Amino acid sequence: MKAFTFHRPSTLADAVALLKAKPDAKLLSGGQSLIPVLKLELAEPSDLISLAGVKELRDIRVDNDRVVIGALTTHHAIETSAVLKSKCPLLPEVAGHIGDPMVRNMGTIGGSLAHADPAADYPAAIIALNAEMVAEGPKGKRTIKADDFFKGLLTTALGDDEILTEIRIPAGSAGVKSAYAKFPHPASRFAVVGVAAVLTMDAGKISKASIGITGAGTKAVRAKGVEAAIAGKAADAASIQAAAEKGADVPEEGESSERLAEGGVMAVVALVAGAQRVQARRNPRLALRNDAAAPPR
Repeated sequence: MKAFTFHRPSTLADAVALLKAKPDAKLLSGGQSLIPVLKLELAEPSDLISLAGVKELRDIRVDNDRVVIGALTTHHAIETSAVLKSKCPLLPEVAGHIGDPMVRNMGTIGGSLAHADPAADYPAAIIALNAEMVAEGPKGKRTIKADDFFKGLLTTALGDDEILTEIRIPAGSAGVKSAYAKFPHPASRFAVVGVAAVLTMDAGKISKASIGITGAGTKAVRAKGVEAAIAGKAADAASIQAAAEKGADVPEEGESSERLAEGGVMAVVALVAGAQRVQARRNPRLALRNDAAAPPR
């Protein structure tokens, strides 16, 4: 590992200034993505800028009709957050699928999203939740929609001089339910393929569906075919099966046909789980069936 200069700013403004002054620097949050990259000598930064001391990036709060998550919030904090369990339960569910307890206590949502590993769990959920990422650099703040954030393998829309500061997600309502399902790699727990589903029910039909798929190509993508196929349909087995099969039609450069086929299977699981949760709201007896049907972590 190449020698580097270590910096630990205490404010976001100081971190932005350091990143501007050190164009070959790398940002360090939880280190669960960056440290392996450094050990494998896939990057040789001149400086490391630790964000650990920037406390303003660690909060979870409700801002009007949105939930705002600081980029340094750990996976464990997301998994156990009462605010998120109430307003955005998909993210705590996804966080519980990540790695092991050590990874969840050290890794951060901002570090994971900025690293943009194509097999990471959060990207599918971020797309399904129609989130916005907030970036800050020398020119100020800007927001990036989830659909525009992931550009390719380990590549995002963040500029070289920008820091991901927070994630903004529309707060869910009682009529919106969600689920995440994946085939985990047995060693790393990364997603061989994973699907996040957010469903809105109206008069017994799925009025809107938002579906994200991770692990099937060089980046996480929106399953537009699944969304279109299930919209306006009843939440029954035939409709879900027919729509979920569209998960294998996601056009993605470098895609794996086998993994996209598995994406169709995971879409079935995620859609069924989401639909069960909608129905469980009306019939609490279904809640036990839903928990029992949840895929293992």
